[in-house]
Amino acid sequence: MSDLKQELFEIDVYGFTILENVLTSDEAAEMREALIRLIAERGVDRGDCIHISNLPTMDPVFFKTIDHPRILPLLEETMTNRLPLILGSLNARIVRPGDPVQRLHGDILEDLMKKDGKNPIMMNTVWMLDDFTPEIGATRIVPGTHKSGINPPPENVEMKHVLTATAPAGSVLVFNGQCWHGGGGNTSDRNRHAIFGHYRIGPMMRFQLDPHHRFPAEWLDLLTDRQKQLLRMEEGVGVLHGADHYE
Repeated sequence: MSDLKQELFEIDVYGFTILENVLTSDEAAEMREALIRLIAERGVDRGDCIHISNLPTMDPVFFKTIDHPRILPLLEETMTNRLPLILGSLNARIVRPGDPVQRLHGDILEDLMKKDGKNPIMMNTVWMLDDFTPEIGATRIVPGTHKSGINPPPENVEMKHVLTATAPAGSVLVFNGQCWHGGGGNTSDRNRHAIFGHYRIGPMMRFQLDPHHRFPAEWLDLLTDRQKQLLRMEEGVGVLHGADHYE
Protein backbone atom coordinates (compact mmCIF):
# COMPACT_ATOMS: atom_id res chain seq x y z
CA MET A 1 0.00 0.00 0.00
CA SER A 2 1.34 3.45 -0.89
CA ASP A 3 2.03 5.96 1.88
CA LEU A 4 -0.86 8.14 0.72
CA LYS A 5 -3.32 5.24 0.72
CA GLN A 6 -2.14 4.18 4.17
CA GLU A 7 -2.53 7.72 5.50
CA LEU A 8 -5.99 8.08 3.97
CA PHE A 9 -6.99 4.74 5.50
CA GLU A 10 -5.86 5.88 8.95
CA ILE A 11 -7.73 9.19 8.64
CA ASP A 12 -10.88 7.31 7.60
CA VAL A 13 -10.69 4.74 10.42
CA TYR A 14 -9.01 6.62 13.27
CA GLY A 15 -9.60 10.22 12.23
CA PHE A 16 -5.87 11.05 12.12
CA THR A 17 -2.45 10.04 10.89
CA ILE A 18 1.14 11.03 11.74
CA LEU A 19 3.74 11.72 9.06
CA GLU A 20 7.38 11.72 10.15
CA ASN A 21 10.33 13.58 8.58
CA VAL A 22 8.14 16.15 6.83
CA LEU A 23 10.48 18.93 7.89
CA THR A 24 14.22 18.53 8.09
CA SER A 25 15.88 19.12 11.45
CA ASP A 26 17.18 22.46 10.13
CA GLU A 27 13.71 23.55 8.95
CA ALA A 28 12.13 22.62 12.28
CA ALA A 29 14.87 24.45 14.17
CA GLU A 30 14.51 27.57 12.01
CA MET A 31 10.75 27.71 12.66
CA ARG A 32 11.27 27.05 16.37
CA GLU A 33 13.76 29.93 16.60
CA ALA A 34 11.28 32.21 14.81
CA LEU A 35 8.60 31.30 17.34
CA ILE A 36 10.96 31.94 20.25
CA ARG A 37 11.55 35.44 18.87
CA LEU A 38 7.83 36.00 18.29
CA ILE A 39 6.88 34.98 21.85
CA ALA A 40 8.26 38.28 23.11
CA GLU A 41 6.87 40.32 20.21
CA ARG A 42 3.40 38.87 19.65
CA GLY A 43 2.79 36.06 22.15
CA VAL A 44 -0.44 36.03 24.15
CA ASP A 45 -0.56 34.22 27.50
CA ARG A 46 -3.75 32.14 27.53
CA GLY A 47 -3.08 30.54 30.89
CA ASP A 48 -2.41 27.05 29.54
CA CYS A 49 -0.03 28.15 26.75
CA ILE A 50 1.48 31.03 24.83
CA HIS A 51 -0.49 31.63 21.61
CA ILE A 52 0.78 33.38 18.48
CA SER A 53 -1.81 34.15 15.81
CA ASN A 54 -1.71 34.47 12.01
CA LEU A 55 1.82 33.27 11.33
CA PRO A 56 1.75 34.03 7.56
CA THR A 57 1.87 37.70 8.52
CA MET A 58 4.77 37.18 10.93
CA ASP A 59 7.63 35.54 9.01
CA PRO A 60 8.04 33.94 5.54
CA VAL A 61 9.77 30.97 7.19
CA PHE A 62 6.30 29.55 7.87
CA PHE A 63 5.14 29.70 4.23
CA LYS A 64 6.42 26.20 3.38
CA THR A 65 3.85 24.65 5.72
CA ILE A 66 0.92 26.12 3.74
CA ASP A 67 1.20 23.88 0.66
CA HIS A 68 3.81 21.31 1.68
CA PRO A 69 3.94 18.53 -0.95
CA ARG A 70 3.65 15.78 1.68
CA ILE A 71 0.67 17.32 3.45
CA LEU A 72 -1.51 19.19 0.95
CA PRO A 73 -2.28 16.15 -1.29
CA LEU A 74 -3.53 14.30 1.79
CA LEU A 75 -5.85 17.17 2.68
CA GLU A 76 -7.10 17.47 -0.90
CA GLU A 77 -7.86 13.76 -1.11
CA THR A 78 -9.60 13.74 2.28
CA MET A 79 -11.79 16.76 1.58
CA THR A 80 -13.28 15.14 -1.49
CA ASN A 81 -16.05 17.67 -2.08
CA ARG A 82 -13.70 19.22 -4.66
CA LEU A 83 -14.72 22.67 -3.52
CA PRO A 84 -12.12 25.42 -3.08
CA LEU A 85 -9.85 24.88 -0.11
CA ILE A 86 -8.50 27.68 2.08
CA LEU A 87 -6.06 27.90 4.95
CA GLY A 88 -8.39 29.00 7.74
CA SER A 89 -5.49 29.95 9.99
CA LEU A 90 -1.89 29.18 10.83
CA ASN A 91 -1.14 29.75 14.52
CA ALA A 92 1.34 28.57 17.14
CA ARG A 93 0.82 27.09 20.59
CA ILE A 94 3.80 27.03 22.95
CA VAL A 95 3.22 24.88 26.04
CA ARG A 96 5.48 25.85 28.92
CA PRO A 97 6.73 23.72 31.84
CA GLY A 98 3.86 23.49 34.30
CA ASP A 99 1.13 24.30 31.76
CA PRO A 100 -1.85 21.94 32.30
CA VAL A 101 -3.67 19.63 29.90
CA GLN A 102 -6.07 21.27 27.50
CA ARG A 103 -9.68 20.07 27.63
CA LEU A 104 -10.54 17.57 24.90
CA HIS A 105 -12.63 19.17 22.17
CA GLY A 106 -13.53 19.08 18.50
CA ASP A 107 -13.12 22.08 16.20
CA ILE A 108 -16.42 21.88 14.32
CA LEU A 109 -19.84 22.99 15.52
CA GLU A 110 -22.09 20.02 16.27
CA ASP A 111 -24.69 21.01 13.66
CA LEU A 112 -21.98 20.73 10.98
CA MET A 113 -20.61 17.39 12.22
CA LYS A 114 -20.87 14.37 9.90
CA LYS A 115 -21.58 11.13 11.74
CA ASP A 116 -19.82 9.01 9.14
CA GLY A 117 -16.72 11.20 9.47
CA LYS A 118 -16.30 11.38 5.68
CA ASN A 119 -15.73 14.45 3.50
CA PRO A 120 -14.79 16.69 6.45
CA ILE A 121 -15.26 20.43 6.12
CA MET A 122 -12.18 21.07 8.26
CA MET A 123 -8.83 19.32 8.55
CA ASN A 124 -6.11 20.21 11.04
CA THR A 125 -2.33 19.90 10.94
CA VAL A 126 0.04 20.02 13.91
CA TRP A 127 3.65 20.72 12.96
CA MET A 128 5.92 19.37 15.71
CA LEU A 129 8.96 21.62 16.16
CA ASP A 130 10.19 19.67 19.19
CA ASP A 131 10.17 15.94 19.84
CA PHE A 132 6.59 15.23 20.95
CA THR A 133 6.55 13.16 24.12
CA PRO A 134 4.00 12.80 26.93
CA GLU A 135 6.29 14.76 29.25
CA ILE A 136 6.58 17.80 26.98
CA GLY A 137 2.83 18.04 26.41
CA ALA A 138 2.27 16.23 23.12
CA THR A 139 -1.20 16.56 21.59
CA ARG A 140 -3.75 14.00 22.79
CA ILE A 141 -6.42 12.63 20.47
CA VAL A 142 -9.28 10.14 20.82
CA PRO A 143 -9.33 7.71 17.86
CA GLY A 144 -12.62 7.29 16.02
CA THR A 145 -14.38 10.28 17.58
CA HIS A 146 -14.67 11.95 14.16
CA LYS A 147 -17.62 9.55 13.66
CA SER A 148 -19.37 10.40 16.92
CA GLY A 149 -21.30 13.43 15.64
CA ILE A 150 -20.82 14.92 19.11
CA ASN A 151 -19.00 18.09 20.16
CA PRO A 152 -18.05 18.87 22.86
CA PRO A 153 -17.41 15.47 24.44
CA PRO A 154 -19.91 14.58 27.19
CA GLU A 155 -18.62 15.55 30.63
CA ASN A 156 -20.08 12.49 32.40
CA VAL A 157 -18.15 9.92 30.32
CA GLU A 158 -14.67 8.66 31.22
CA MET A 159 -12.20 8.89 28.35
CA LYS A 160 -10.37 5.55 28.58
CA HIS A 161 -8.74 5.41 25.15
CA VAL A 162 -6.88 8.69 24.63
CA LEU A 163 -3.78 8.44 22.42
CA THR A 164 -0.76 10.72 22.84
CA ALA A 165 0.72 11.69 19.47
CA THR A 166 4.41 10.99 20.05
CA ALA A 167 6.82 11.61 17.19
CA PRO A 168 10.16 13.32 16.50
CA ALA A 169 10.53 17.00 15.62
CA GLY A 170 9.67 17.62 11.98
CA SER A 171 6.63 15.32 12.10
CA VAL A 172 3.07 16.41 11.33
CA LEU A 173 -0.16 15.19 12.90
CA VAL A 174 -3.02 15.47 10.39
CA PHE A 175 -6.54 14.97 11.68
CA ASN A 176 -10.22 15.44 10.96
CA GLY A 177 -11.42 18.55 12.78
CA GLN A 178 -14.25 16.51 14.29
CA CYS A 179 -11.80 14.37 16.30
CA TRP A 180 -11.66 15.13 20.01
CA HIS A 181 -8.18 16.39 20.84
CA GLY A 182 -6.28 18.64 23.23
CA GLY A 183 -2.78 19.59 24.26
CA GLY A 184 -1.04 17.61 26.95
CA GLY A 185 0.32 18.97 30.21
CA ASN A 186 4.02 19.87 30.17
CA THR A 187 5.88 18.18 33.02
CA SER A 188 9.30 18.66 31.41
CA ASP A 189 11.79 21.49 31.92
CA ARG A 190 11.49 23.01 28.42
CA ASN A 191 8.88 24.60 26.16
CA ARG A 192 6.95 22.64 23.55
CA HIS A 193 6.69 24.50 20.24
CA ALA A 194 4.12 23.59 17.59
CA ILE A 195 2.37 25.19 14.62
CA PHE A 196 -1.32 24.55 13.95
CA GLY A 197 -2.68 24.95 10.42
CA HIS A 198 -6.34 24.28 9.76
CA TYR A 199 -7.97 24.07 6.36
CA ARG A 200 -11.59 24.79 5.51
CA ILE A 201 -14.06 23.96 2.78
CA GLY A 202 -17.76 24.42 1.96
CA PRO A 203 -19.85 26.05 4.70
CA MET A 204 -16.73 27.12 6.64
CA MET A 205 -15.08 29.13 3.86
CA ARG A 206 -14.53 32.16 6.09
CA PHE A 207 -11.02 32.58 7.41
CA GLN A 208 -10.54 32.09 11.12
CA LEU A 209 -7.88 34.82 10.89
CA ASP A 210 -7.70 36.74 7.61
CA PRO A 211 -4.10 36.60 6.29
CA HIS A 212 -4.73 39.81 4.33
CA HIS A 213 -4.91 41.61 7.67
CA ARG A 214 -1.39 43.04 8.21
CA PHE A 215 0.23 40.88 5.51
CA PRO A 216 3.36 42.73 4.26
CA ALA A 217 2.79 43.47 0.57
CA GLU A 218 6.49 42.99 -0.17
CA TRP A 219 6.16 39.30 0.78
CA LEU A 220 3.56 38.54 -1.89
CA ASP A 221 6.14 37.48 -4.48
CA LEU A 222 7.61 35.00 -1.99
CA LEU A 223 4.41 32.92 -2.13
CA THR A 224 3.88 30.06 -4.58
CA ASP A 225 0.81 30.16 -6.82
CA ARG A 226 -0.85 27.45 -4.70
CA GLN A 227 -0.10 29.34 -1.51
CA LYS A 228 -1.74 32.44 -3.01
CA GLN A 229 -4.83 30.36 -3.81
CA LEU A 230 -5.05 28.96 -0.29
CA LEU A 231 -4.69 32.48 1.13
CA ARG A 232 -7.01 34.06 -1.51
CA MET A 233 -4.21 36.29 -2.67
CA GLU A 234 -4.30 35.54 -6.41
CA GLU A 235 -5.35 39.15 -7.08
CA GLY A 236 -2.98 40.65 -4.54
CA VAL A 237 -3.09 41.52 -0.89
CA GLY A 238 -4.89 44.05 1.27
CA VAL A 239 -8.59 43.47 0.58
CA LEU A 240 -10.06 42.05 3.78
CA HIS A 241 -12.20 38.92 3.58
CA GLY A 242 -14.76 37.33 5.90
CA ALA A 243 -13.17 35.98 9.06
CA ASP A 244 -14.21 34.64 12.44
CA HIS A 245 -12.29 37.49 14.02
CA TYR A 246 -9.42 39.91 13.50
CA GLU A 247 -6.59 40.65 15.92
